[in-house]
Amino acid sequence: MRPLQNHGPAGSWERVRQDVASRGTAVVWSPVQDWLPADVAAPDVVAALGCDHRRVDQIGLAQMRERFVASRLFLKSAAGAVLGVSPQDLDLAYKPGGRPYLRGIDQLDISLSHTEELLVVGLTRHRRVGVDTEFKDRRMLALGTERQVCTPYELEALAAIEEEHRNRELVRLWTLKEAYSKAIGQGLRFRFCEFGFTAPDERVQLQRPDGSPGTGGEWAFHSWTVADRYTVSAAVHDPGFSGSRTAGPVAGLLPALSAPVQSSRSH
Repeated sequence: MRPLQNHGPAGSWERVRQDVASRGTAVVWSPVQDWLPADVAAPDVVAALGCDHRRVDQIGLAQMRERFVASRLFLKSAAGAVLGVSPQDLDLAYKPGGRPYLRGIDQLDISLSHTEELLVVGLTRHRRVGVDTEFKDRRMLALGTERQVCTPYELEALAAIEEEHRNRELVRLWTLKEAYSKAIGQGLRFRFCEFGFTAPDERVQLQRPDGSPGTGGEWAFHSWTVADRYTVSAAVHDPGFSGSRTAGPVAGLLPALSAPVQSSRSH
């Protein structure tokens, strides 16, 4: 699976539909600018935004308003294309913490992320999906971020990487953890230093703080570089992969959080 680029409302959704039909999941991205309507108050835009249109005037900064409108139009258009309905027929709702979902529709899970200039949407017919994106060169290293984000095992692995590549690795880990937290609906309520991920040269898997496996094959994780500027990560929970359809997404996280820390940190 690779993220697919969308070219605005006039662009084709065929490859996105094909990915969802064949793989069960698609990740699609687009520049914010491609989804900015000429007139936010136009009847078709108001209809497409639905209940979200009432929130637009409550957003103070113009750039944030634009990003809010563009992201919701993009998300609803992507979901509508996969479901074969008009975006106006879909009602976006939000769970505690802000996770969006399609009200009354349980056959498609969705996730949304954006930077100032990029929109990313995840769609899956499996149980859960989470996506996140950041500038691949966003400065995180040496600001104390690594000790807030990384497990002891990840800190050791980070120290073993060539210095010039460490910051991008930290960005990758951050986006994976954000994507996983979104997929399980927990946002930032779990500390990122209490679960980790494998090194970039390995198949990406969830780990306990000591580096031992945290989940089985029911989770799939991916990271990519898109538009040469952004890191995009996705977490997908497929309960059919492991043959069990009873374990919920949070169950996959609990082993990682309950494991004792076997490696010490230096402060």
